Amino acid sequence: MAEYELLDHTADTGFRVCGASLEQLFIRAAEALVDIAVDSSRGQARERRTVRCSGPTVEDRLVNWLNEVLWLLDGERFLPAVIEELALEGESVRAIVCGEPRDDARHRPRIVVKAATFHQLVIREHNGMWEAEVFLDI
Repeated sequence: MAEYELLDHTADTGFRVCGASLEQLFIRAAEALVDIAVDSSRGQARERRTVRCSGPTVEDRLVNWLNEVLWLLDGERFLPAVIEELALEGESVRAIVCGEPRDDARHRPRIVVKAATFHQLVIREHNGMWEAEVFLDI
């Protein structure tokens, strides 16, 4: 289950996640995004997909990564259930995402998420932990 805190916003929705590393932060952010959009509790790791993206800054990489996960969820109708590996190398993000075809009867839709945004995006390290605040266009 995703570990995140919902953030209030007048028009959109946001979340805060924490991780012991940037890689864990990216994984938890993806889990939060999926859980906000659909009930992912019954998702199973039946198929594997490789996801790649890049960006010149860590903020670009996080937003691009989340939008790739959103493309899997909505564009390919694939429910990401488990992220087995995630590597941040230079300006690149590469991950192995396991899941199954999205079935609205089993993975009930919650909120239609259009995109992860740069609006009020925060990524910071504090006392050896990473934290991100991300707002989603809904």
